[in-house]
Amino acid sequence: VQLQEWGPGLLKPSQTLSLTCAVYGGSITTTYYYWSWIRQPPGKGLEWMGVIGYSGSTYYSPSLKSHTSISRDTSKNQFSLQLSSVTPEDTAVYYCARVPGSYYRYGMDYWGKGTLVTVSS
Repeated sequence: VQLQEWGPGLLKPSQTLSLTCAVYGGSITTTYYYWSWIRQPPGKGLEWMGVIGYSGSTYYSPSLKSHTSISRDTSKNQFSLQLSSVTPEDTAVYYCARVPGSYYRYGMDYWGKGTLVTVSS
């Protein structure tokens, strides 16, 4: 399984960040897999943002829920992240990853390489 994420490298404050993750070698609708977004700000640890499950259900970090949305396009085997009203604090490397199992907070087994997003005026 391979995951590849992409999106704009630079945003201005208040804009909406849109990232997409393509999955190769496995279907995003296969039972008991969740597809997650994680980010890592410079010099900080990983932050779990949310997931979309095989059935399309979504779960979000409580701290980000108000301005985060995860969706999917099953015809393209891709899932996406939207983060609205970004600030410089949203500057981070953003990763997509797969979670195997029946619980969406289990550990990830496959990761994308990550994409750097910088928010700056």
